[in-house]
Amino acid sequence: MEHLDSGILILDFGSQTTLLIARRIRELGVYTEVWSCFDPRAQEALPPCRGIILSGGPASVGAAEAPTLARGVLEHGAPVLGICYGMQLLVEAFGGRLVQGEVREYGRTPVTCTAAAEGDPLLGGMGSGFVAWMSHGDGAKEAPPGFVATAMSAGGALAAVREASGRPVFGVQFHPEVSHTERGEALLRAFALEVCGAPATWRMESLADELVAGIQAEVGGEGRVICGLSGGVDSTVAAALISRALGERLVCILVDTGLMRAGEVEQVRGLFEASFEAELRVVDASARFLGELAGVVDPEAKRKIIGRLFIEVFEAEAKQLEGVTHLAQGTLYPDVIESTSFRGPSSVIKSHHNVGGLPERLPFKLLEPLRSLFKDEVRALGRALGIPESLVGRHPFPGPGLAIRVLGAVTPEAVAVLREADRIYIEALRELGRYDEIWQAFAVLLPVWTVGVMGDARTYEQVIALRAVTSQDGMTADRSLLPVEELAQIADRITNQVRGVNRVVYDLTSKPPATIEWE
Repeated sequence: MEHLDSGILILDFGSQTTLLIARRIRELGVYTEVWSCFDPRAQEALPPCRGIILSGGPASVGAAEAPTLARGVLEHGAPVLGICYGMQLLVEAFGGRLVQGEVREYGRTPVTCTAAAEGDPLLGGMGSGFVAWMSHGDGAKEAPPGFVATAMSAGGALAAVREASGRPVFGVQFHPEVSHTERGEALLRAFALEVCGAPATWRMESLADELVAGIQAEVGGEGRVICGLSGGVDSTVAAALISRALGERLVCILVDTGLMRAGEVEQVRGLFEASFEAELRVVDASARFLGELAGVVDPEAKRKIIGRLFIEVFEAEAKQLEGVTHLAQGTLYPDVIESTSFRGPSSVIKSHHNVGGLPERLPFKLLEPLRSLFKDEVRALGRALGIPESLVGRHPFPGPGLAIRVLGAVTPEAVAVLREADRIYIEALRELGRYDEIWQAFAVLLPVWTVGVMGDARTYEQVIALRAVTSQDGMTADRSLLPVEELAQIADRITNQVRGVNRVVYDLTSKPPATIEWE
């Protein structure tokens, strides 16, 4: 494989954050490839590379059909780092003791370094301890013969081990690739650059050119593309790339689903006309979407209905155009990994309308140039393409729109209440100077009615939940601890200005265990 002899090979055992490991390594300038643990190549003699990383995964080591460690990993000779499930595979392979279901640790977890961590290539600079991001139920209780424990978790499990003989084999139970692990980047840097000696020579400056070339090869010289444009960062950057690749062979379609944010259609139209040369068509399908969602409560059903309707609208528009061969979407890696079992045995978290929510029959080929990128990478790419900061810096907005933020049945009245509450919330965050320091903020309308009092009269109205999280990539997220005084101001504005709401609550849950969106 080109470059792999000077890079890092990652074997994916199904973790939701496998590509995030690759992304962290390539940020160091080191070439990286991700192979599924089920890839036939991984079961044979592995190719020359500077190091091997074993990802996490949802299985229990030793369980029926659980992924196993290929013999070639330990025979290879390159340094090995096992992360979470990857560490457990190493512990089992070398004769250590694992326990199943006894050590459940999720989210931020204190980790204490042992005496053996002093001088350790990975943990030597961590001091007496640090906070790591855990996501496991099984754990290792005893290090294998010839290994030493370099860190212990708060739950009494081994948090890090290394082979004491000096052979570069390491395991960490936590996730250093996740931004919430303190000095996780330093740990991966030490492994890739110092332990493995991989050269930091790979650059991403040519990413846009590579993506444009890939689009041209995929579509060919005659194909035509329609692109679903939502006004969000992802679809806009995708449209900009395709426009650069195909010029007038791109037609963008903005579907007004009736589930968009306040003023969304007008804002998208204005930004598009100012920044693009491709054609934009706006289709008002709000009555159709709201009609088919009537009475639907299940989140997956909502997503699948919306995905189907999008395709039907695009198909109808495409019939008015000649030579349409592809449907383009701004699908990102977090969308893909949560919706499908991707690059290995990963668990399906939920379908996204533009991934798992699409119908099986598609009249077009899918074109998803961003599907291996993370949100902040897409933002950086957008800036390089000259997209205005006012759009590049917007918070993520789900493709199904407000339908998955109205919990329970979707009605025009419920959407209107939520849209106004969300507008007030976002407007207040901008006024307070908080918007740009938050990854994503939004309001949710709960299917809960509570008693209140307004103007000395009893009310029985609904509850709005406010959500704000910090993140770098959407794969994990922490709650944003906004000042209580500011939250109180926002709550007062919502209850005073939005008819039908008499109570506001704030969501303090991280991802994991929750997802960012409520549905």
